Amino acid sequence: MTSGTAAPFGRALCAMITPFTAEGALDLDGARRLADHLVSRGCDGLVLSGTTGESPTTSDAEKAALIRAVADTVGGRASIVAGVGSNDTRHAVEQAREAEKAGADGLLVLTPSYSLPPQDAVEAHFRTVADTCGLPVLLYDIPGRTGTRIATETVLRLADHPRIVGVKDCAYDVLGSQKVISRTELAYYAGCDEFTLALYAVGGAGCVSTVANVLPGRPREVFDAFDAGDTEGARRAQLAAVPLIEAMMASGLPGTVTAKALLGALGLPSGPVRAPLLPAGREATDGLLAAYEAAQRSAKIGVQRLTPRSFEER
Repeated sequence: MTSGTAAPFGRALCAMITPFTAEGALDLDGARRLADHLVSRGCDGLVLSGTTGESPTTSDAEKAALIRAVADTVGGRASIVAGVGSNDTRHAVEQAREAEKAGADGLLVLTPSYSLPPQDAVEAHFRTVADTCGLPVLLYDIPGRTGTRIATETVLRLADHPRIVGVKDCAYDVLGSQKVISRTELAYYAGCDEFTLALYAVGGAGCVSTVANVLPGRPREVFDAFDAGDTEGARRAQLAAVPLIEAMMASGLPGTVTAKALLGALGLPSGPVRAPLLPAGREATDGLLAAYEAAQRSAKIGVQRLTPRSFEER
């Protein structure tokens, strides 16, 4: 039993945080170490400068430098997908060109925000960016942040573009996703951790996971069990992560904040968040650690178990 959908960037992708130094500067050494850690423990690909990567508060130069550092470290072992997000199509085109030059394998292109473009303008935006360079494109459908949905019919039309290969799906429209999966060859990646198995079971390609920053092997465990016909094992692996998914993604704090809090507590590269975000407090971090420990205890995969500060102690 398999999902039946080609996965152009692998199945288990992590929406990687962008490490910063204590002073708030881009931490390229930390990014290299974190990227190697995530790939070595089960991630097929890394999505850089997405929502979790604090793309609104990193400069174009920082984004390009991050791609180069990560590609130099894990290129050939994992796919590097670069976030391209702007409410200015011209700026998005510039970002796409720079990402290709820096060594990205693909682009995650966000719907323009704030302007609330109608669907013909949304479609034109994606086509313009996809026409810009030779990299394959994932459409990033996250209306809760951009204010604009990529309508199902728009996705169906965009499927004819040779470089638009898939969707990162954060729209919470299971019926719409299934309509596109059933009628196109687009690779659908669950962008919400709670939907990882559900979308894969109906033909999705995999996931782009924020929780994988701290549980990098869990998505692969879910997919491997499902592909082997062990649907009960896949179900258990998915459900075992639910308390951590809830703590990280539904606690009222952004996933960037919770991921960095946990990574920092575990001794992995993270650093502060940039304003206007604020760091998690001690109580929130303690709750995250408790959920993480519970998820680790339920893990079936044979990956090295991290404890607080253990990365720095090795």
